[in-house]
Amino acid sequence: MLLSEEQLMAAESARVFCTERAPVRQLRHLRDSANVDGFDRDTWREMVDLGWAAIPWPTELGGLDFGYRSLGVITEETGRTLLASPLHATVWMGGTACQLDSNERRRAEFLPKLARGELLVALALEESHHHQPYGSNLAAVRSRAGFRLSGHKTFVIDGHVADKFIVVARTSGRGGERHGLTAFWVESDAQGVSTQRMHLVDSRNAAEVSFDDVVVSADDVLGSVDGGADIIDRVLDAGRIGVAAEMLGSLQECFDRTMAYLRERTQFGVAIGSFQALKHRAAKLYCDVELSRSCVASALVALDDPQQADRVARLASAAKAKVGDTFRQVALEAVQMHGGNGMTDEFDIGLFLKRAAVADVLLGDVRFHRDRYGTLCGH
Repeated sequence: MLLSEEQLMAAESARVFCTERAPVRQLRHLRDSANVDGFDRDTWREMVDLGWAAIPWPTELGGLDFGYRSLGVITEETGRTLLASPLHATVWMGGTACQLDSNERRRAEFLPKLARGELLVALALEESHHHQPYGSNLAAVRSRAGFRLSGHKTFVIDGHVADKFIVVARTSGRGGERHGLTAFWVESDAQGVSTQRMHLVDSRNAAEVSFDDVVVSADDVLGSVDGGADIIDRVLDAGRIGVAAEMLGSLQECFDRTMAYLRERTQFGVAIGSFQALKHRAAKLYCDVELSRSCVASALVALDDPQQADRVARLASAAKAKVGDTFRQVALEAVQMHGGNGMTDEFDIGLFLKRAAVADVLLGDVRFHRDRYGTLCGH
């Protein structure tokens, strides 16, 4: 699970880029200026020019064939500066969906566009306030033209800026059943599609998306009719590992800033980091940070190794659960250890706490993934 020399270089390059071109103050500017996109398009173009959107994909489809592990170390660096970008929705999930698409013509068209930054993708899955991968009730009714989609999706990450949606609909069965789900590619400007941006507490992108009798053809099916869960499960696990990598970077930065503050803040003539109670709390956090790093690394390695395909789901849930729990604890302790300063908007620590809250529920919170992990292990 050690990083190669190329991956270490990629991580260092990403750290310099994020620190210089997309520091935390960029997120503040996007928030305070009420930016309509929710991310800086010039920064995204620079990220694409660096090859970040092409990292995991085959070279014959416009990619760099550098693997998810490399994408993970770069995503971790974006987490350190809370960089808002389409990297997660478009590359981690949209790109994975393109890669798994059995339609060769569509793969050859979509993946190169995605790698060049010409295509933004959003997964339209959730229909309630809780993560329910098989809970879709958005109706897909057969018609002469193919299917007609009617229903509503919520918490669609990057939904209001997406060029295409991957819409999870129900073609048979009832909500909660794995069988009967079908995934469709849908143009964001198709007749009957409407989006409304949501304003999240962490200042990131999400949208409510409605589908009013939207016509799609049979050729727009991603995977098979009634068997869409086979692809969606793999897309979601890639997305969970991706967001876990980002959270790892955020919690590491939060931890590092707190340790620096403990060394520089003095009370009674000494640094507060010398107090035994704070030492114990810091040591506990350090152990959890390192365990989280191991969980994410294991999941990324499995995602790249076809021989470990049967372990990806378990490792994705283990990583998401452990990192989610650690990020929350690190962010809460950071606010406490910063004292009154930690409660003010002038200090960045509060922004990390807000991101921890939203990232936890994205694609399943800690409780969801603990339960899923246990189920997958046969308990």
